[in-house]
Amino acid sequence: MGAATPVVELKQITKRFPGIVANDSISLQLHKGEIHALLGENGAGKSTLMNIVFGLYQPDEGSIEVNGKPVLIDSPNKAIELGIGMVHQHFKLVQPFTVAENIILGSEPRKGLGINYKKAVAEVTRLSEMYGLQVNPNAKIEDISVGMQQRVEILKTLYRGAEILIFDEPTAVLTPQEITELLVIMKKLVAEGKSIILITHKLKEIMEISDKVTIIRRGKVIDTVKTSETSPNDLAAKMVGREVTFKVDKKQAEPKEVVLDIQNLTSKNQDHIAVLDQLNLKVRAGEIVGIAGVDGNGQSELIEAITGLRKVDSGSIKLNGKEIKNQTPRKISESGVGHIPEDRHKHGLVLDFSVSENMVLESYYKEPFSKKGFLDFKEIDKHTVKLVEAFDVRTPSIDTKSRALSGGNQQKAIIAREVNKNPDLLIAAQPTRGLDVGAIEFVQKQLIAQRDQGKAVLLISFELDEIMNVSDRIAVIYEGHIVGEVLPEETNDQELGLMMAGSMKKRGAAGE
Repeated sequence: MGAATPVVELKQITKRFPGIVANDSISLQLHKGEIHALLGENGAGKSTLMNIVFGLYQPDEGSIEVNGKPVLIDSPNKAIELGIGMVHQHFKLVQPFTVAENIILGSEPRKGLGINYKKAVAEVTRLSEMYGLQVNPNAKIEDISVGMQQRVEILKTLYRGAEILIFDEPTAVLTPQEITELLVIMKKLVAEGKSIILITHKLKEIMEISDKVTIIRRGKVIDTVKTSETSPNDLAAKMVGREVTFKVDKKQAEPKEVVLDIQNLTSKNQDHIAVLDQLNLKVRAGEIVGIAGVDGNGQSELIEAITGLRKVDSGSIKLNGKEIKNQTPRKISESGVGHIPEDRHKHGLVLDFSVSENMVLESYYKEPFSKKGFLDFKEIDKHTVKLVEAFDVRTPSIDTKSRALSGGNQQKAIIAREVNKNPDLLIAAQPTRGLDVGAIEFVQKQLIAQRDQGKAVLLISFELDEIMNVSDRIAVIYEGHIVGEVLPEETNDQELGLMMAGSMKKRGAAGE
């Protein structure tokens, strides 16, 4: 093809949000008829960049050219006008409407004052057959599978004349069969002259389907390579980065009895897809087990199942030998489970409550905080002052509303509360997400201190450095299943990256 003009060219795109440079001078070229993969960890800036191309955000610096001409994409409608379509990770479909109604929504073919529905159905059928999409135009969205809904999203972009398609993590929600079918559809789209940008962190899919890969890490382009000239190992190294943060000081773990014992745990979502699939995991007293995995492989569902926020279909979850599955969150909390939730705003704190009130969210109904049904605010405040000092929570006062605290201090407050419950099992989900280096170090030390006091700690994190540094044993989760266990000192980023991408199974030797 030589020096053909790219269909889309990004030139030094920079986008800042408060406290973070999401995209740092990113340049990228997409050529006609190619699949260009955008690879990077969570928070690397992939989606931000594509939201700029689709007109949802404006860049602070840099420019975009479409077919060699500079363009200003100030809204999704402008992007669509320029022939750019986006298949979002979370579908934007109207459930009670039919497939055809969803596809034409907003650009309906007219017949006098009405909508020419027959024409719409004919056009949808034609596109569906041309690209091998096989959708029934008259089916209602609420009655079709997730994979079919995604095809409707693809048809929506084609119906609007898209020549350039952006796929944002398109396989995250699909079954293995649907993934295979989607890759066939994507190949067919480029064979027909469309061009595709694929956002993903699954190495297997990149190797199978893309022509080129641009790797971004922390908002910067690390490299752009031809897929035929690279390997999964190579990509894993570039995606995760060589440099490892400071090592955490800790002595060798001395694991004792099993505290958490999960066997054949299965939980299905409303589409009857197993989001947890025969999952097995043990965590012993005095050890930190880290769960490594790419986002969306069942981590959140696993935590929800253990803490009573999610119904379990089969299998067992035992805490100190007692079955706790499908019990109420309060009962599970009282049997000895502490939980630092991944979404500190949604599940960790009541933002409009004071720091003091948040410190007793799970114990306000017990002595000494409650006497004969009345809250004893003196006791609650005394307790809070003690925790705020011990955990270095920086707050103007204990009566300050929690929403006024910085993210790091909100996190410290949650950790103070959960650790103070003296749980047998402490679950820490993304405990350092969005925190600065000082707060990260503090949080990691707290987890190790819990371990040293003989507690069982389950750590879920997308930061591989954190998993490698803090865990005593690493379990890799992929598609709702633990695919292997490794010891941090016997593995490396490459091996973990491959296991996380599902392209390598490891014997479950560690911790058996």
